[in-house]
Amino acid sequence: MSSSSAQQGPAARQAAMAEQVLADGSATAAELAERFGVSLMTIHRDLDELERQGIVRKFRGGVTAQPSGVFESNVQYRLKTMRAEKAAVAEHALRLIEPGMAIMLDDSTSTLEIARRLRLGEVTPLTVVTNFLEAINLLSDQRGIHLMALGGDYDPLHSSFLGVSCVEAIEQLRVDVCFASTSAVHGGYAYHQEQHIVSVKRAMLDSAARNVLLIDHTKLGRVALHRVVPLSRFDLVLVDDGAPAEALRDLDEQKVRYEVCATKGGSHDRAGAT
Repeated sequence: MSSSSAQQGPAARQAAMAEQVLADGSATAAELAERFGVSLMTIHRDLDELERQGIVRKFRGGVTAQPSGVFESNVQYRLKTMRAEKAAVAEHALRLIEPGMAIMLDDSTSTLEIARRLRLGEVTPLTVVTNFLEAINLLSDQRGIHLMALGGDYDPLHSSFLGVSCVEAIEQLRVDVCFASTSAVHGGYAYHQEQHIVSVKRAMLDSAARNVLLIDHTKLGRVALHRVVPLSRFDLVLVDDGAPAEALRDLDEQKVRYEVCATKGGSHDRAGAT
């Protein structure tokens, strides 16, 4: 361990520590103590602060940035995971958007991939409604897009606006399509870890004439703490082609209409009974 790393201030050390954990997904306290050349006591103080900021979560002997059935990952970690799969699903979703539509994007990194593609200006004019600061920043200067930012209480963990005022703003709107994602899909239901996220997603789904769920295959067959809605609330589910056959059979049994999106060119449509 270099002396410069050991001698850096707490804020700089914590920033470097967060970057490492977000990159690796998890680390033990002992590993971090050796890496940064400080005591275990100091490491635990640093991790307490990073946990307070919502960047990581402590567990016995270490820290993680990965999601669980109870906690959602920090947005910076989610931005780095399953990028090819999210891109494939977003490319397919883009085909559902037509000029003149009003669409809503939730605060997921899956729908952020739609915003990245809308920034290219290929589908205009368009009205985009979102509570996701990342998407707002992407589209704020895009010609041909009427951007409507949903206000509320800012949540740095999700980089989005949430709360009662956000829900009330959504309830005043009616859009053509809502594109949303969720943390887990199992037994005919979509799940999420956090109740305050669930209430916003439900309001968004209620505000749309058509709802589309975007998920990467790792979310299939998993559960989280809160049920969001039955999968029947979605007109279409888009999932990447890494989805195992068993998970797709479960969607078929639940009579869910879904399409499998190829990560390398094209897509394979597979619709469950409707």
